[in-house]
Amino acid sequence: MFNVEKNKELGGARKTLMAIAALGVVFGDIGTSPLYAVQTAFALEDGKISISTANIYGIISLIFWSLTLIVTLKYALLVMRADDEGEGGVLVLANLVAAKLKGIKAKRIAIAAGVIGATVFFGDSVITPAISVLSAVEGLEVVAPNLENLAVPLAVLILSALFLVQRFGTSKVGGTFGPIMLVWFSSLALLGIPHIAHHPQILLALSPHYAIHFATSNPLLFFLAMGAVVLTVTGVEALYADMGHFGAPAIRRAWFFVAYPALVLNYLGQGALLLSRPEAVKNPFFFMAPQSLRIPLIILATLATIIASQAVISGSFSTAKQASRLGYLQNLSTVYTSRRDKGQIYVPVVNYTLFVLVLMVVIGFEDSTRLATAYGIAVTMTFLITSALYAIYLRVVRKAPLWRVVIYLIVFGGIEIIFFSANVTKIVSGGWLPLLIAAFLLSIMIFWRRYSQLAKVALIEREGYLFTDIKDLLADIKRTPGTAVYLQRYRGIMPYALRASVKFNGVVRENLLFVHVVRDRVAHIPHAERVQVEPLRLTAEETLEGAKMVTIRIGFMDSCNMWALLGPKGAKLVDKDTVWNLTHFKFIPAKNSKRRNAAAVLFGEMVRTAESPSRKFHIPGSSSCEYLITVPI
Repeated sequence: MFNVEKNKELGGARKTLMAIAALGVVFGDIGTSPLYAVQTAFALEDGKISISTANIYGIISLIFWSLTLIVTLKYALLVMRADDEGEGGVLVLANLVAAKLKGIKAKRIAIAAGVIGATVFFGDSVITPAISVLSAVEGLEVVAPNLENLAVPLAVLILSALFLVQRFGTSKVGGTFGPIMLVWFSSLALLGIPHIAHHPQILLALSPHYAIHFATSNPLLFFLAMGAVVLTVTGVEALYADMGHFGAPAIRRAWFFVAYPALVLNYLGQGALLLSRPEAVKNPFFFMAPQSLRIPLIILATLATIIASQAVISGSFSTAKQASRLGYLQNLSTVYTSRRDKGQIYVPVVNYTLFVLVLMVVIGFEDSTRLATAYGIAVTMTFLITSALYAIYLRVVRKAPLWRVVIYLIVFGGIEIIFFSANVTKIVSGGWLPLLIAAFLLSIMIFWRRYSQLAKVALIEREGYLFTDIKDLLADIKRTPGTAVYLQRYRGIMPYALRASVKFNGVVRENLLFVHVVRDRVAHIPHAERVQVEPLRLTAEETLEGAKMVTIRIGFMDSCNMWALLGPKGAKLVDKDTVWNLTHFKFIPAKNSKRRNAAAVLFGEMVRTAESPSRKFHIPGSSSCEYLITVPI
């Protein structure tokens, strides 16, 4: 009984810690929106939205129902149920939908929508760290005006530190940031409560009546206001994209018990403040605090806005991994940073690519107000794509009745179309930036998809099929004592290294091992279960003497040390005299044209960004032979 109760206590403690860590990673962006959302709404178009009681109620009501419908109902309660073994994100949703659709064209359209959503999310991932850190540094100018000329250098310094700590893992970063964000959300609630108590009538804004009245009484002002209201839900896609890092339960607990009530109380508090002090519209968030607490609040807000960028950074890691799994990116080197949670990953190439792009944006724009015009268009596009895919998911995967799908599209699709339309006007003044980044990344992903398929076909044509070709290849070839290992890029395909060794040496070893590695979705596979050996079967009855098919299955947290697994202390299949044969690829244009030549060079460079087999599989360098194959694509 004692052990059971102790385990329950440990389980409860872990759930609490995971929820706090989720606060520090998932909710940074959405949690810092109170700093500027209400202020921006009343500052739109030179203050066309006047500080009247009806308008205050209307704006606060719109904010509350946006948080409730988009974040709480759509994402936390509905969309996050569409997961692939705990992982989420628009690419995961697209893959789940495509798996159930009939027809190749329909599957391709679903995956294409997911890929577009992923690229748009990445475009937004460049904007969020830049605007968050710049606004944080600019906030420090209130305390120390002499820092004005140091805004960009300080932002670069802070961003450098932020991206460098990513290698320690999401849980450690979240564990550090989480307590700070817990203090931040507590402060949001405490700032709002006194003003609500002083003007309790602001609670009327919780009624949808005021949002509807504001929309119908002046549609133009409503349209303009929605361009600012959307700022209160920017970052919501991170709830779904970061599911693999913390799990849906931890994210939901953090939202329902901490973030959601704190945000609602703060927005209500800002509305109550404006009812009594309309002049506070210049900066309603900081005017809520007593004079003596504004400096500590600015420091805390600075930390919170820096943390805001963490959600999209970790979400980008998950998105890149999913894109790679679907064949739209190369097999990027991935570091699994948690032994318990497979979704907690670190992708160095993505981290430093994002880092460089963010620095370019900071140096290029120099000011968070200029960057603000670029905010919103990307996230609203992702909203629409996610809603469309989830509607299909409800119908084809969940088998939901058509009327339920229609209601879902009317409610959420209608709101999000308004959000998107209100942000289209920002494209010329800065919204082009995330769209340009998304378009560039989309072209890279389409390029990789196309040329990796061409490369696979070309490789198979050059290498041939193992089971049908090996008997003729080894006919009349002398066999020498010893063992040779050949890695298989694709199971069942003849490794080029075997053809090359036969051609150049005229002999092969007596024992041939054809090794293929499979990474499972469990954290660990026991050593005794990792290596599976079977004879190489030419037909159901005929096997090739001395040849074996070796499958190595490893968990996502396991390293693949082939010498340890196959050597004297492992399966005893290899020894110190074994020759390890590796194939390297050089891609050349199949046609003599500048476009094909450039494509072959680019594809080759992308291939080289993947981990080399010798390092990835810990292959002894002193006993390996490497063969180069030229592949026309």
